[in-house]
Amino acid sequence: MDKLSDLQWNEDGLLPVITQSWSSGEILMLAWMNREALECTISEGFAVYWSRSRGKLWHKGEQSGFVQHVRELRTDCDLDTILIKVDQVGEISCHTGRAHCFFWLYSENKWEIDAPVIKSPEKIYGNENE
Repeated sequence: MDKLSDLQWNEDGLLPVITQSWSSGEILMLAWMNREALECTISEGFAVYWSRSRGKLWHKGEQSGFVQHVRELRTDCDLDTILIKVDQVGEISCHTGRAHCFFWLYSENKWEIDAPVIKSPEKIYGNENE
């Protein structure tokens, strides 16, 4: 496989992307890419995703400053999922102000939050005075 067109894009032209910390191995988030986002990620060296809710490219950290420097790109055996290993700038990769997006833990028949908010979303995105 040597071309982006060999990837198995879904019916919307997207692939799921798992983003992992290069240094710790922790899974930071899951997002989506279209071909343009993947091309931008490759050429710029920073994570660029496709925002399904906004319907446009999303340069990770464009508002928050918490960019992701890409260290490695991989695909799975079916060519339908991307794994990006990144150096996360700052401690925060989740829009909720946490280090990662997987902060809900199922335990004793209920979901519990098991990761603290490092910085409130209001402070990150400018909706609150610091």
